[in-house]
Order: sequence, then C-alpha cells, then structure tokens
Amino acid sequence: MSQPSTTGADAVDAAIAQGIDLDGTPIPAAKLDLYNTVMAKEAARQRSGVITSMRSRIVRIGAKHFSQDELNAMLAEAEFPPLKDKEIAYFYGGK
Repeated sequence: MSQPSTTGADAVDAAIAQGIDLDGTPIPAAKLDLYNTVMAKEAARQRSGVITSMRSRIVRIGAKHFSQDELNAMLAEAEFPPLKDKEIAYFYGGK
C-alpha cells in the first residue's frame, strides 16, 4: 500500500480508509474500530440543517488558520452569526 497524501481535506479520511497513518505506519485495529463505531453513530444522527453545520465547520477549522478578528469579519461578510463567547474561549482562549 502506498503512503497516503498528507494534504487536502480528504487526506485523513483516505488514510483512515486505508488503515495507514499519514506517516505510513499502520493504524492499530482498536483505534480504527473505535473510530468506525463513533462515525457510524454520527452517520445515523438526524440532521437539522446544512447552514448550521457549515458554520460549525468554518469556525472549527477556520480558527486554526485565521485570527479571531479575521474569522469574525469573514463570518459577518458571509452573513453568518459572529463567534460566540464559548467559541472564542475554546478556540482562542489559550492563544
């Protein structure tokens, strides 16, 4: 099996599907089993709307790449609600 790509949004999913970590080492079966059990539960969960999920992903991932002010401005520009106090504390509190 070839080593998976380490870039792009699907890199982790592709690596998990192959059972190979991004550094080429095998992912232990117990870790894969637990991940698959949790993801199966998540896949079965009823969804209420895409816009809320989009915002959640934007905040969770955007906080890794943008300052609080930048992310808040981008959210406003796209007409999403601004960062909540609990999001600021969680994602930016330690920075």
